Amino acid sequence: MVDITDKRATTPVAGPVERRPLPGWVITLSSISVVLVLWEIFGRQVNPVFGSYPSAIAVAFWELAVTGQLWAALYDSLRPFLLGYALAILTGVPLGLFIGGFRVAEAALGIYITAGYAMPLVALVPLLILWLGLGFAVKVAVVFLMALFPIVINTWLGVVAVPKTLIEVGKSFVAPDTVILRRIVLPATLPYIMAGIRLAVGRAVVAMVIAEFFTTISGLGAVIINSANNFDTATMFVPIIILMVMAIGLNWLIGFVERIVAPWQAEIAGRERE
Repeated sequence: MVDITDKRATTPVAGPVERRPLPGWVITLSSISVVLVLWEIFGRQVNPVFGSYPSAIAVAFWELAVTGQLWAALYDSLRPFLLGYALAILTGVPLGLFIGGFRVAEAALGIYITAGYAMPLVALVPLLILWLGLGFAVKVAVVFLMALFPIVINTWLGVVAVPKTLIEVGKSFVAPDTVILRRIVLPATLPYIMAGIRLAVGRAVVAMVIAEFFTTISGLGAVIINSANNFDTATMFVPIIILMVMAIGLNWLIGFVERIVAPWQAEIAGRERE
């Protein structure tokens, strides 16, 4: 005789099916596709003098690329950008560590860093031109100054945010200041440093274009000005989109480097998002 009640008890009950969330890249590509389609549809309804649309911009990009004008302009813009941005990182990180690590340095230099970050540095471009001329050096200086202060301030705040208990533990083991800085302060400050470097990317890109507008008109800035003067809106959008893609790529590269040098931070952030 079969016991029906026991058979029912041992039958597993199917629970709710857990749906896996969509990957981030799928959402990003979907968002970009929707924006491009809407831009293409509505952009065709606008006078070409006042706007453009993706297919026309793609044609203008191809024409600039085939003639070589785009690559020459990109090369002229990247040289001062990369040098100024690299100098800002190499100067800003040690300066932020120094200001955040010493009370006297914070009291003496902190006010100038805060004021420099808030000051409209575009107003200094004419003065920099008088000092450095209209060539390569002034463009590097503009990019350097625009990118420096976010890096310094974020590094400074990161050092200040390090828990005192960690430093006291290092001192209790009679560790020298250099070891405490290298083994405790710097790893704890790395997320702040990388955040400052990411913020500096956007400011450096803007500084590069500003420098090209105010000094010798060259690079991608020259393409923007010349196409705007000729009312060629599609061509004007080409360097703008290139600058946006460049900033996105640099942000991704910085995030990749952060995952390598500070893998624990990425793991913590992943757990928090879950």
